[in-house]
Amino acid sequence: MSQFLQIHPDNPQARLIQRSVEIIQDGGVIVYPTDSGYALGCHIGDKQAMERIRVIRKLDDKHHFTLVCKDLSELSVYAKVGNTAYRLIKSLTPGPYTFILLATREVPRRLQHSKRKTIGLRVPDNVITQQLLELLGEPIMSTTLIMPGDDMPLTDPYDIRHLLEHSVDLVIDGGYCGIEPSTVVDLVSEQPEIIRYGKGDVEAFLT
Repeated sequence: MSQFLQIHPDNPQARLIQRSVEIIQDGGVIVYPTDSGYALGCHIGDKQAMERIRVIRKLDDKHHFTLVCKDLSELSVYAKVGNTAYRLIKSLTPGPYTFILLATREVPRRLQHSKRKTIGLRVPDNVITQQLLELLGEPIMSTTLIMPGDDMPLTDPYDIRHLLEHSVDLVIDGGYCGIEPSTVVDLVSEQPEIIRYGKGDVEAFLT
C-alpha cells in the first residue's frame, strides 16, 4: 500500500519533502508533480525501481528515461552539450521541456537509449520537484505518468492513488498539474527535432 502525502504546491512542508526523499533513497518508486503533469520517479542508481516503472508503463528498451535535474549545473555531468544546444536549453529552463542529448559515462547504461546512447534531461519549473531535488542532491530518474493505452498523463492524485496504490511506494498530491506532457526535443544533431509536442512554446526550435 503506497503512502499518500498532500504537499502544498507553493510552500511545501519540509517534513513531507524529507519523507519523500527518504522513500526515494530507500529504493521506492514515487509519483510526483512537475510543471507538465505527474511523473513516476526513482533513484538514479536503483535498477529494481526502474524495472518496476517499466512494468507499470509497459516500456521497452527504446523508451527514453529522463533525468530530472535541479538546474543546468547538473547537465554537463550527465550529457554532452555543445554551446548552441546549451544556450537554447538555458533560454528555456526551468520549463516544460525534455531534451534528448548524448549521455556521458556518468549515466548508467540501463538508463540510456539502447542504440543511440542518449538520455533525456529536464529542469522543471515546479516548487515541490525543486525541493525534492535540492534535498536529494542528485537527479531523479523519471518518466511521464502516461498509462499503457493512454495518450495523456494522469492528473488527479486520488485517481492515481486508486490505480497505483499497490504498484508505487508514494503518491504526492501536489495539486493540479495540467494534462499536457513536456515537449520533447532531440538536440543530438545540429538541427533540433521535436519528438513530442506538449506543453511549452516550440517557436525557438523552428527558427
